[in-house]
Amino acid sequence: MLEGHAVAVHGGRIEALLPVAEAEKRFGSYERLDLPDHVLIPGLVNAHTHAAMSLMRGLSDDLPLMRWLEEHIWPAEAKHVSPAMVRDGTLLACAEMLRGGITCFNDMYFFPEAALEAARAAGMRIALGIIVIEFPSAYASDAADYLRKGLALRDREGEDPLVSFCLAPHAPYTVSDASFRQVGKLAAELDLPVHVHLNETGDEARRSLAEHGARPIERLRRLGLLGPGLIAVHAVHLEPREIELLGSHAASVAHCPSSNLKLASGFAPIEALRRAGANLCLGTDGAASNNRLDLLQEMRTAALLAKAVAGDAQALPAHAALRAATLGGAQALGIGDVAGSIAPGKAADLVALDLRAPELAPCYDPVSHLVYAAGREHVTHVWVNGEARVIDGRLQSAAFSGLEKRWQLWQNALKSHADS
Repeated sequence: MLEGHAVAVHGGRIEALLPVAEAEKRFGSYERLDLPDHVLIPGLVNAHTHAAMSLMRGLSDDLPLMRWLEEHIWPAEAKHVSPAMVRDGTLLACAEMLRGGITCFNDMYFFPEAALEAARAAGMRIALGIIVIEFPSAYASDAADYLRKGLALRDREGEDPLVSFCLAPHAPYTVSDASFRQVGKLAAELDLPVHVHLNETGDEARRSLAEHGARPIERLRRLGLLGPGLIAVHAVHLEPREIELLGSHAASVAHCPSSNLKLASGFAPIEALRRAGANLCLGTDGAASNNRLDLLQEMRTAALLAKAVAGDAQALPAHAALRAATLGGAQALGIGDVAGSIAPGKAADLVALDLRAPELAPCYDPVSHLVYAAGREHVTHVWVNGEARVIDGRLQSAAFSGLEKRWQLWQNALKSHADS
């Protein structure tokens, strides 16, 4: 924690991190912004979301996971998912995420080119999922078609500095062994992370045993997918051997505590995973199962839950929670050399939070406040790649104008799927 320091930014990159007096001497000609009562942190990295599902926020709440999916979410998607829906839903999500200090998000959803269009309009950094799933949708006909379209998008857009890609097989219960093998082959050839829902529910593990003779993590191990490039989303129902496997393979775990709680999926053994060597990152999941895209809230919930689950008040301390929300996510996505920390040479993805509010007084440890006391309402400024995206709490992109009319139209279209 550095006090009395300044960050110099040039060409979208952090040029220097140094005491204010030195900055005044070296960079006196630069435009200057003084935020003496703020804390400056790296942009938050949302390591798992389905951004377009912001249009389904609050749709059929308080139901078990599979009933919620099979009776409400999947029918709504089958009828309404389109490039227009994904573009508008993702733009709505971007507005929420930017206002909460999220500068990068890892997305897994249909029509990723529409999500990319929205992220570009918002000026956010995005990791796009090349999704793989066996059943057809409006986007693709089968697993091979999903891969073909996703890889073609990567070929077209892979040079954009704000865009990266993950291979995103949906889950062990929706992806075949043959498709997983193809994903593993491509991940090795293209050096891409593999982003997959894993061990989210106890039923998922039981189903895997019945259908494949192994629990999901052992199945992925046999298929060659365990490694530093794996992003295991949720990872709630784990046996000791599975915790050891994820840790020893330096896999990443995208912890989504609010979604896990809301869907009654359970309590992930986060401190055990951290001690085993897994890289922790944080995700919001989609707004349909959270219902907030609020990584500051996820930090607090993750830190508190970790202590209760481990029976240890020192589990997942504040610095570790902040790391999970920033550098942990960047490293999981393979962009740790670009984002996730404030260091010379890295992209200027930065967030300023105002610590003057009475609910934040007094302040003995700013990092503790970030995790346990502050909220997204305290975010005042956000920069992505050196460009101001939020100033004094106000979104700067003209792309958000007219968004209210569009989400209202989608609400009218989707509301029939909220019926019990």
